[in-house]
Amino acid sequence: MTDVIQLLPDSVANQIAAGEVIQRPASVIKELVENAVDAGAHTVNVLVVDAGRTSIQVIDDGCGMSETDARLAFERHATSKIRKADDLFALHTMGFRGEALPSIVAVSQVEVRTRRQSDEVGTCLIIAGSRVESQEPCSCPVGSNFLVSNLFFNVPARRKFLKTNATELNNILTAFERIVLVYPDINFTLHSNGQELMNLRAGSLRQRITDIYGRRYGQELLPVSVDTAMCRITGFVAKPEAARKKGVAECFFVNGRFMKHPYFHKAVQQAYDRLIPAGMHVPYLIYFEVNPADIDVNIHPTKTEIKFENEQAIWQILTAAVKDAIGQFCEIPQIDFDTEGRPDIPVYNPTSPETPNAQHVPSIPRTPGNPSYNPFSSPQKRASNGWEQLYENLQPANTQPVSSPSFFDDGPLPDAVEVPGLAGLDTLTADKSPVHYQYKGCYIMTAVKSGLMVIDQYRADVRIRYEQCLAQLQTRSAETQQVLFPEVVQFSPSEQSLLEQVLPRLSAIGFELTDLGQGSFAVNGIPAGLDGLNYVQLLHDMVADAAGGAGDSMDDLNKTLALSMAHHVAIPQGQVLSNSEMENLVNELFACSNVNYTPDGKAILGILPQHDIEKLLG
Repeated sequence: MTDVIQLLPDSVANQIAAGEVIQRPASVIKELVENAVDAGAHTVNVLVVDAGRTSIQVIDDGCGMSETDARLAFERHATSKIRKADDLFALHTMGFRGEALPSIVAVSQVEVRTRRQSDEVGTCLIIAGSRVESQEPCSCPVGSNFLVSNLFFNVPARRKFLKTNATELNNILTAFERIVLVYPDINFTLHSNGQELMNLRAGSLRQRITDIYGRRYGQELLPVSVDTAMCRITGFVAKPEAARKKGVAECFFVNGRFMKHPYFHKAVQQAYDRLIPAGMHVPYLIYFEVNPADIDVNIHPTKTEIKFENEQAIWQILTAAVKDAIGQFCEIPQIDFDTEGRPDIPVYNPTSPETPNAQHVPSIPRTPGNPSYNPFSSPQKRASNGWEQLYENLQPANTQPVSSPSFFDDGPLPDAVEVPGLAGLDTLTADKSPVHYQYKGCYIMTAVKSGLMVIDQYRADVRIRYEQCLAQLQTRSAETQQVLFPEVVQFSPSEQSLLEQVLPRLSAIGFELTDLGQGSFAVNGIPAGLDGLNYVQLLHDMVADAAGGAGDSMDDLNKTLALSMAHHVAIPQGQVLSNSEMENLVNELFACSNVNYTPDGKAILGILPQHDIEKLLG
């Protein structure tokens, strides 16, 4: 019987590793830019075509590679970052596994040009599908120039599952931002299809944050700084009023490496407890400096999961640091009740002989009072001024007593009868429309044949507004209301990548925007009915939702924008409605295509059966 276990070829092993390391074009940029940073580059230029599908080019002015190193760098587990296993606990570089370049060349065609400062000529190496096609000397500047073309050309299944160019470009911007936020002292540029998206000059960290997210974002930041024997924490958190539902930057960095850590995220959110509404998120950019021996970064090939040895202690330090930053911003004076050892400050008394110049203080006049006066005793008859004589001959026009209406009489109801003793319920009306009750400003209750129907008014209005907005996107029939004083909305580079697709749809639902350049737009018109809403924040949230929830088709983008719009303009929880308003809401709900669930799958209504009510009441 023959043996069945065989050693896989390197090309197959590289493709297996590429499935974890290289997930999309953004993964290629992350690995190549991190290598450029490790090479000591002062300037890194990134150029992508068709969101990385056609080509990705990363140019740096780092140390470069020799002819032998350039060839060996594409071998599996070949690296210059570590030499032995103990080096894993003393890492000061971004990469160390030696899997990035072999994984990239396993699923793409790569051309690299590199030269060291001490070499007269450089090396040009061309590899496709892990096979070296050519290697020859070339003329090139000091540094490295990687050109990755036709990503996933030999893995059609992986290429087929890539998202739209707008979505993939947004992922590239996200990965790019996570690197440039760590190295503000390095110049970075990013171009897409020949258009410059980012041009970040070397400077301070706050300036880098402002260049990426905008000046408005930079004005909302609070500095965080704490230095202990266990770790050093620096960075910025936002003010409580900067909280948003979606699209906020929430980043942790450990020793210059981006990290995802839900436990530390909870620590930051806990610091804002009772300062922001539930479901809101506050932006933060927090940097940890920890002894490399106290963390383990070798958890996942993407290196975004990190284990801490003193996780609980760092959690407490982080919470205290964020609370201290918020407390300094609020400037709440502290009341100190400890009076031990404090000097006795006498109370000022102007009539006291010990007070200087007491003889010049005028005496306070005294008002005489009646010590026998009792306000609870029976009142005495007061003297009359003669006003009673004016009303002696006046009689009421109708002396019949007015009886309160009964809810159980057979006669017709008045126009509006208030239900006594039932706080939170609406009124009964005499028209022929059904009577609805509102409970705590959140739920509409109405009687149906099978029992009592309870409707969530906010979710019902979300369904109604969603279908209306979706119809406007398809028919472009929305009405625009001009604003008296146009406001300027500033989009970040990551949001600008979607504007080409989102702007026509914003116009279709009633927004009128004028491009001012550099990602700034003047809002000259808004959809009719948005009075009182913060439409600048609405635009930010809609673009952020489109960036995070857009699918491959334009129909998915329309649904995402319609749902975001509906969530913002729907009737808020707690708003009191009249019976006619509740009637209109119920009628519009039952005219929708789906009356049971919101577009994001939440239940809109529920029915309490009649027999359950009878059982409840015995």
